[in-house]
Amino acid sequence: MTRDPVGTPWWLPVPALLGGLFVVVPVLAMVGRVDWTSFVALVTSRSSLTALGLSLGTAAAATGIAFVLGFPLAVLFARARSRWVGVARAVVLLPLVLPPVVGGLALLAAFGRIGPVGAFLADHGLRIAFTTAAVVIAQVFVAMPFLVSSIEGALRVGDDRLERVAATLGARPSRVLLTVTVPRALPGIGSGLVLCFARALGEFGATLTFAGSLEGVTRTLPLEVYLQREVDPDTAVALALVLVVVALVVIGPSSIRGARSGRVAAP
Repeated sequence: MTRDPVGTPWWLPVPALLGGLFVVVPVLAMVGRVDWTSFVALVTSRSSLTALGLSLGTAAAATGIAFVLGFPLAVLFARARSRWVGVARAVVLLPLVLPPVVGGLALLAAFGRIGPVGAFLADHGLRIAFTTAAVVIAQVFVAMPFLVSSIEGALRVGDDRLERVAATLGARPSRVLLTVTVPRALPGIGSGLVLCFARALGEFGATLTFAGSLEGVTRTLPLEVYLQREVDPDTAVALALVLVVVALVVIGPSSIRGARSGRVAAP
């Protein structure tokens, strides 16, 4: 174990422990309420497996779309020096602070049957709201800012001398981006993808507002947990534990790898 050369104030572990307990205790309390005798039957029911599969599939699709759209935004935000970049960044990161239900209403206003985009698509035989596509759109809307901010932060922290050297040697901007910038930003890209997927997987408010709750079509696992909470609390708790486990599987390796990297980098 590497010794911290800076040192830690003696009082810091106390609020740190309280902060950790604030997260851990509710999760452990929920685990204590699980009916383990019927846990497998509850989480393997048809509706539960359908909701889980829909959640994983739409979250994966949303993460892919968010990367395709969000990575260029992150690069532009990190490199551009215009005074309008701050305004554009604030707009893109707005879903971070908006209540998800407000985001769902905004999406419904744009992509709904009478919305400007929705009406145009409806005229061409396409309907977005209350479909599986609406679930993916809602997840992209709320999760993409996490990816953008992670990648932008990684690009801003790193030194851009390698990019400048590659450019002076005659490399075109696209080649510099793909062969220098992307490899340099891989840790930030990885963290952003993990955060984006986790946020998309747990999305609830915008999905319910924009996509509704149709079994097998738009009812993701968080929506299934909410509905079961009213009719079968045991099933709701069991499914909630499944979400916790999936979230740990998603973010755990990235967090452990980051901690190890920090220790290795320490002198």
